[in-house]
Amino acid sequence: MKLTIQYFAGCPHWKLADQRVRHVLRDLARSDVKLEYQLIDSPEEADRARFRGSPTILIDGHDPFASEGQPYGLSCRVYETEDGPQGAPTEAELRRLLSRNLPA
Repeated sequence: MKLTIQYFAGCPHWKLADQRVRHVLRDLARSDVKLEYQLIDSPEEADRARFRGSPTILIDGHDPFASEGQPYGLSCRVYETEDGPQGAPTEAELRRLLSRNLPA
C-alpha cells in the first residue's frame, strides 16, 4: 500500500498529520505501507493533483476523507473529527482506516 501526504510549505498541519500517520503505522506494525510526501507548490499543480488542502492523505491515490464539492487549492485543510475541527485526522480515524486496509 502507498500512503501519500500531500502538503504545501505554508501550512503547519501537515507535520501533525505526518506525526499521527507514523504513530499509527508503528502501532499497527504496518511495514507494508510505503509512506511518501508530495509538495504542492502552485495553484496549477493543486488543480492537477486534485489537492483539497494541506494536508491531504491519499491511500493508493484515493482521498478517503474527501467530500463532494470540496474545492482544490493551496489552503490549510480542516478535518471534522469526533473531537471537533482539526488540522489533521485523529489517530483513531487513521487507525480505523488503516486497519480496514490490512493485506489479506
